[in-house]
Amino acid sequence: MNAVGIFDSGLGGISFLKEAVRLMPEENYIYFGDNAHAPYGDKPEAEVNALALDCARKLCDAGVKAIVVACNTATGTAIRSIRDSLLIPVVSVEPAIKPACAIEGDGKILMLATSVTTNMMRYQALKARMPEPARIIDVACSGVVDRIESGVFEDDAFDDLLERHLGRYAGMKVDAIVLGCTHYVFIKGAIRRYAAAHFEGEAAFTDGNRGTALQLERVLRERGLRDTSGKGAVEFMTSGDYSRYKPMFDMLMARRM
Repeated sequence: MNAVGIFDSGLGGISFLKEAVRLMPEENYIYFGDNAHAPYGDKPEAEVNALALDCARKLCDAGVKAIVVACNTATGTAIRSIRDSLLIPVVSVEPAIKPACAIEGDGKILMLATSVTTNMMRYQALKARMPEPARIIDVACSGVVDRIESGVFEDDAFDDLLERHLGRYAGMKVDAIVLGCTHYVFIKGAIRRYAAAHFEGEAAFTDGNRGTALQLERVLRERGLRDTSGKGAVEFMTSGDYSRYKPMFDMLMARRM
C-alpha cells in the first residue's frame, strides 16, 4: 500500500513523523522538507499558501495515499486550499492550546509559535473558543526556526533568543507552555530549562504531534487505508541540498525526544 506523505517548511515536521512512526510503525512514510524556503513563519500568507500547495502536490506526484501538514503556519494559511485541491485525505497539526487550557491553575499559558501563526485568523478563532482566552499569551519567537534549520540543537544555544522573546515574562506564574511550531519540540529541553529559571510554577508542555498522529490513524482506518503489514520504510525528500539536510534528518530521527 502507498506511503503517507508528510511535509513541513523544513526539519520541524520530523518531530511529528517520529510520533507517527511510534504509533504506526508498519506504515511507510515519505517526508518532504521545504528547506530551500524555510522558515515559513515570517513570510506573507499568500507566499506560504503557494509553497504549501507545491509541497502537497510534490507528495501527490510521489503517489502518497494521505498527507499530513506537519507545520502550524502552513495549516493556518493553506489547509483549506490543500484540501480543496486534492482527492486524498489531508490531516494537519495545530497548536495544542486545548489540552493546555485543561490544566488547572491560576497561571498563564504561553503559546510559542511563529509570528504568522500567532496572527492568523484560524488560530485566533481557536483561541477564542477556549474557556479563558485571556489566560493565553501568544509569543512570536522569530529566529528560532532559522537557528534549528542551520543545524543547531544544543540546549544552551538558544538562551539569547529565549531571553529576547520570554524575558518580559520573568517572574510570571506559568501553568503551561504550548509548542506551537513543530520545530520547537526539538529544543524543549532549552525551553524547559529557561522556564524553570525564570517562571513561577512548574509549567507543563503541550504540542500537537500526538493528537495529530491519532487523528491520522483514525482517518486511515476509516478510509480503508491503514496498512498493518508494511515494511515501515521512511523516505526523505527536500527542496534544499540533500547532502546537507539528509544527515540532519537521520540525526533527528535517531534522537530521543
